[in-house]
Amino acid sequence: MARAETAPKTGFIVGVLALAGIAASITQTMVTPLIPQLPAIFATSPANTAWIITATLLTAAVAVPISGRLGDLFGKRRMILVLAVPLILGGLVCAVAPNVEIMITGRALQGLGSGMVPLGIALLRDLVPTDRLPSAIATVSATLGVGGAIGLPVSAAVIEFADWRTLFVGGAAVTLLVALAIWRFIPVTAAGAAGQRFDGLGAIGLAIGLVSLILAVSKGSEWGWASPLTLGMLALAVIVLVLWGFWETRTTDPLVDLRTAARPRVLLTNIASIFVGFGMYASMLVMPQILQLPSATGYGLGQSILAAGLWMAPAGLMMMLLSPVSGRLIRTRGPKFTLVLGVSILAAGYGVGLVGMGSTWGLLLTGIVINSGVAFAYGAMPAIIMSAVPRSETGAANGFNTLMRSLGTTTGAAVIGLVLAQMTTDLGGTAVPTEWGFRTALILGAGVSVVAAIIAACIPAAKKADLGIPAQDAPTEEPVGSAR
Repeated sequence: MARAETAPKTGFIVGVLALAGIAASITQTMVTPLIPQLPAIFATSPANTAWIITATLLTAAVAVPISGRLGDLFGKRRMILVLAVPLILGGLVCAVAPNVEIMITGRALQGLGSGMVPLGIALLRDLVPTDRLPSAIATVSATLGVGGAIGLPVSAAVIEFADWRTLFVGGAAVTLLVALAIWRFIPVTAAGAAGQRFDGLGAIGLAIGLVSLILAVSKGSEWGWASPLTLGMLALAVIVLVLWGFWETRTTDPLVDLRTAARPRVLLTNIASIFVGFGMYASMLVMPQILQLPSATGYGLGQSILAAGLWMAPAGLMMMLLSPVSGRLIRTRGPKFTLVLGVSILAAGYGVGLVGMGSTWGLLLTGIVINSGVAFAYGAMPAIIMSAVPRSETGAANGFNTLMRSLGTTTGAAVIGLVLAQMTTDLGGTAVPTEWGFRTALILGAGVSVVAAIIAACIPAAKKADLGIPAQDAPTEEPVGSAR
């Protein structure tokens, strides 16, 4: 198995994989400033253009756990390169899209590339020496925030000063350069689960269950939470996922090893990830709206799309700045301690938001505190997962953990969206969220983050030191840095 031997080589490998994460993250977030203009661009309804976002969510949810397992079977580097293809192709499709249907197709293709980040994190286990692994994991995990921090203001600037289609051409070009760097500089490693079979039936079952669940959650407010369509989707999701779980526990080479996933360290980390995803995403729905609402509301700050993106950019960059600190904490105090600390800071950030939402500087500070907590939490969760699963399951396990975070963000979007839609006031004939609607959303974000901290605190300690972490929080399973 190839492994980096020197610090410069290790740093370069981490840098390339971090760039891959940033490219994938930018691709997912760069469409956000364009959302209000999409109905006019394609001469269609907001309900139709909403599928541009939903299609990305659906394909990402399905692709992440499946691509993780394929990485275990056929090599993580190979799968990262494979996932770059739909990212590039999807960007080019979006750039030339003549109608909303083609645009939806392009964004669905780009959603398939979402597995690059969890696969990159899993690949670190094969390439990075044990003593540097915590910092490497924290750095690559931080790219989710950095991509958003870069993507939002850059996208807003392009939309304001150039053709919006340039966004997707540029995104495709960046992804192509990153893929070439991975192909040229990242060494090939042995597939941890080579020789095992791919669980096709499990993949189909998981896809049907996830698509049904995400459609019900993301479209429930539009369709009606008590409508036959929403309830039918929820019922289908429950039935299919129960049958899928039954199958996964009985097949020889499962898509997701639920026996491993049921270990308390893994199970509680994945449950906490759902709440962390919710807690992180709530702020992303609240702060841009407050920044951009007219000052005539009494609480809006009247910023342009570009200015709002620039005010939010430092918060995302905090994730990268704090990634070395997160790595040191993981190594010295353990990933469980780091996770509890992170979600506690996340909860405190919402408290700052309740006090500071009346000014741009207050929201800047709010974003910095919230993303500081996210930096610690996002670095710790994959460290716990990888320290608790066999090498043959690192790709699938990281993909499943990423899926749990995505379910949290999807649920957060639905719940916060419902709150803001129910608490509105009239502004020139348009319904906009009230100040108390935003405050309620911030309180919900704080409450969910507190729940995440409680769950994280219940993650059991392990007995044997590994990953450079202390004995009180080290895994009992196969050491992360060991070779078979």
